[in-house]
Amino acid sequence: MPEKMDGRYFEQLNVGDSIESAGRTITEQDIMQFAALSGDDNPIHVDPEFAKTAIFGQQIAHGLLGLAIASGLALQTGLVRGTAEAFTACDWKFRAPIFIGDAVRIQAQVTRKKAMRRLGGGLVVLEVTMLNQRDQVVQKGTWTALVRSQEKLA
Repeated sequence: MPEKMDGRYFEQLNVGDSIESAGRTITEQDIMQFAALSGDDNPIHVDPEFAKTAIFGQQIAHGLLGLAIASGLALQTGLVRGTAEAFTACDWKFRAPIFIGDAVRIQAQVTRKKAMRRLGGGLVVLEVTMLNQRDQVVQKGTWTALVRSQEKLA
């Protein structure tokens, strides 16, 4: 039995379409688990005493943890759940630190599309912004994904 698709197919996405995710609070456990998974145990992330002496005066989340969470928040919106075939490119900027206790969310807008019939869909470019609870931009950039065509299932 085929998997239920709740995301939009390539043909259903239009330039200008936009989404906003729910928020997610960053915890010390998130940081520690990411450090263990990635092997990045830089003390600015994992050692509160060391972090007090660093530029931000407290622990910060890994930048790549922020990107990973942004990806998860985007998927949770349902926009391309089950229809995204591949994440093909990312141009990402780290604008401000993410602290323990920050509630982050993303806003995304479709800015370009390109049909790729031989791949069974098309490329969709999204401008993505991650904001904290103070509406400060903490990360932002452009993502490109291969999104499945409706015709692929026929």
